[in-house]
Amino acid sequence: MQIFYAPDITGNTYTLDEKESKHLIRVLRMTRGTNVRLIDGKGNLYEGIISNPDQNKCIIDIIGRITDFEKSNYRLHIAISPLKNPERFEWFIEKSVEIGIDEITPLICKNTERPGIKSERVNNLIISAMKQSLKATKTILNEPTSFKDFIIKDLTGIRMIAHCNDSIERSKVSEVYSKNANSIILIGPEGDFSREEIDSAVNREFFPVHLGPSRLRTETAGVAACHSIYFINQ
Repeated sequence: MQIFYAPDITGNTYTLDEKESKHLIRVLRMTRGTNVRLIDGKGNLYEGIISNPDQNKCIIDIIGRITDFEKSNYRLHIAISPLKNPERFEWFIEKSVEIGIDEITPLICKNTERPGIKSERVNNLIISAMKQSLKATKTILNEPTSFKDFIIKDLTGIRMIAHCNDSIERSKVSEVYSKNANSIILIGPEGDFSREEIDSAVNREFFPVHLGPSRLRTETAGVAACHSIYFINQ
């Protein structure tokens, strides 16, 4: 069944925009009476039926709604450095949303090579991954934030910093994280966090953790961290 993103849905009908309408009617060749699903990014999943298969303004009648669709008992916020190759950062976005992540903050660190991101493109990737994995709640994408500003925020949950410095004692994620707890995990750039950044985070009560014996790329580390929290909560 096809899934469409409808952030402004209200009432008993919804009109798809021209792009989505053409995709539905001209490409997928759907007709009157076909069942579809809509998600609003706020946790609601809607069941609908095509009532007017117009390729410019396709109208869908809403016949049911599920609130808090597959809502989890925990929140995961990953603050991760943007990458020199934006495609690798976008790969992390796509996969983490598919697994399940509530909030992402691009984290500008000392060794970050390319601090900017294309927010509109990344948000479109988030929506696409939501539809692919049937998520009804949209992942929040925050503005890029400097490391020093981020760690002093009032962050609720178990705080962790994943780094590769072998001279600092680190724990497994499973040793510091408890099931159903909210969490914040910091993931550094290709050159890792600086020693000063690690010490600053630890002083702000971030637990130093590792993601296994392998040295992972930033985007892989982000997905590994996301899956670790997901796995513990299953």
